[in-house]
Amino acid sequence: MSKEKSSSSKKERKEKVDDSGRVKKEKKDKKEKKAKKEKLGAAVTDSLIEELEAKKAAEPKLVVTKTQNNDGSDMEELEVNEDGTLINVPAVALVPFANPLADEKQTKKVMKGVKKAAKHKSIRRGVKEVVKSLRKTTSSGPASSANSSPASIVVIAADISPMDVISHIPVLCEDHNIPYIYVKSRAELGAAGSTKRPTSVVMLTEKSTSKKGGDGDESEWKETYGDLVKVLLKAQASVKI
Repeated sequence: MSKEKSSSSKKERKEKVDDSGRVKKEKKDKKEKKAKKEKLGAAVTDSLIEELEAKKAAEPKLVVTKTQNNDGSDMEELEVNEDGTLINVPAVALVPFANPLADEKQTKKVMKGVKKAAKHKSIRRGVKEVVKSLRKTTSSGPASSANSSPASIVVIAADISPMDVISHIPVLCEDHNIPYIYVKSRAELGAAGSTKRPTSVVMLTEKSTSKKGGDGDESEWKETYGDLVKVLLKAQASVKI
């Protein structure tokens, strides 16, 4: 009996040793597998990071612009490239009364003019500011007449929703003989006006709106303003009623 007990206890001890060895081996295998996965994951992550950094370096640098005063409806922020083009701007339906609507060539001229106006501080942004300025404007003869030149011009974004936000602005412009034109993107209009937010409407004035005056050559701005007036008058002349 004692021999049988001792043999059985030896068997049990042996089984325990075998079991513990197997468990240790399994744990070791799991650790090795985990380490391999982590190593592989780290390698993949590193390669992805390198790829993304290379792509980022190849892309145009983002321009950080100062946020200016705007109307309450313009609350989205923009990302703008060095060349002034926008990133990931969703397409939006245009208002049905966008007339005259600037074509591609006119849009480039208008946006360049808006940029210069922002630099010269001859710009008002947003519905509230523009409407206030329009109501203060003294009605004059038609801007197309030889002896008259409008004191201001208005650029309206056509991708506005709801359309009631800007529907009254063309009427005010016509009442005060102020030339106006529509552009397709409020995002581009905001970027051209040196703000990170889309802008529904801007008013460009021949004289600086700032008491301190604008930056840059005043004669250069007047020349640009005169060219913009011609673009707007030509666009309005081509409108079929």
